[in-house]
Amino acid sequence: MITLAPGTSRIAAAVACLLATLCLANSSALALDLVAPAPTAARRAELITLVRQDCGACHGMRLSGGLGPALLVQSLKDKPAESLKMTILQGRPGTPMPPWARFLSEAEADWIVNQLQKGFPSEN
Repeated sequence: MITLAPGTSRIAAAVACLLATLCLANSSALALDLVAPAPTAARRAELITLVRQDCGACHGMRLSGGLGPALLVQSLKDKPAESLKMTILQGRPGTPMPPWARFLSEAEADWIVNQLQKGFPSEN
């Protein structure tokens, strides 16, 4: 509910109402983003291949390191999941790590991080 000072014009009241509606709509959209669905089984298979092939090109085909650092459970255990997700999505400027946000949703990046932190599955 919006409380307006006495004597507020109808235009000001309408603007306040519109702004409140927009803020509510944006917060609802944000809430929906926070509960994005996990990738489907078919997409998970694609993500496994992507990590093994594309990420593996720099991080090693077994993810044990190469041009990029190892992506093994023991290497990632002290890294915050949100930081790993942002590295995947935004890359690391000044390094060979590219941003993947054009190809992955936040939910997919979350799924990849979760899988990496518990031991990445095989492509099968």
